[in-house]
Amino acid sequence: MKMVNIDAQGMHYTPLNKIIRKAVAEGAEEIIIEHVMGQRFIADGLRGDVRLVIHGVPGGDLGMFMSGPTCVVYGNCDHAPGNTMDSGKIIIHGNAGDAVAHSMRGGKIFVRDNIGYRGGIHMKQYNEKCPVLVIGGSARAFLGEYMAGGLILVLGSKDNATVSERGIGSGIHGGHIFVKGEVDSMYLGVGARANPCTQEERCFITPLISEYCEYFRSDSAPFLDAEYTRISPASSRPFANKYTWE
Repeated sequence: MKMVNIDAQGMHYTPLNKIIRKAVAEGAEEIIIEHVMGQRFIADGLRGDVRLVIHGVPGGDLGMFMSGPTCVVYGNCDHAPGNTMDSGKIIIHGNAGDAVAHSMRGGKIFVRDNIGYRGGIHMKQYNEKCPVLVIGGSARAFLGEYMAGGLILVLGSKDNATVSERGIGSGIHGGHIFVKGEVDSMYLGVGARANPCTQEERCFITPLISEYCEYFRSDSAPFLDAEYTRISPASSRPFANKYTWE
């Protein structure tokens, strides 16, 4: 395996990303980046099977438009990782900021701990592409806002309250949100409805639970044995009554 090591200490994000792209163009299969501290746009638009191992805290839009690579972050992550990602994986060993998986259209994101506001906003899917966001801890308000497709799973590890803020699925018109435990109706957004997860529906989340636990070396039993709530669209046009039609 061809490996490349990069020390990002004090480096501006533009030259860092140029070095990463050069390494990929020259056939690197794994790129290890040390001392990352807020550099933006890492792995944006990258293609192929390359694996990026990031030590530190990457800045905004990690993996934006990415198609194929895997990014493993040993640390927290700033806003919007996976923005409009097409395929590949982002695995975050920590927390992530707001707008995780913004407009994501394919691939998977696994966050070990918590995320900020508007996670999964405007996720979408087309044909065989179905984006996935798995959150090990909790999510803040407006999770899955304007969601048009894909799957969000909130596991609430370490006895966290999975969701306890308003606007879950506000404007959702496609896709599904699965949340461990019950979800109070006061937290549901416009156009969202909640039902207990059926045994048939558990087939969607069981492999994702196993994958999450493999990445973060967690015991899968508490998650597999738990009950889940499925939040889905009440209508494909949640705001239809807000407009005048002639």
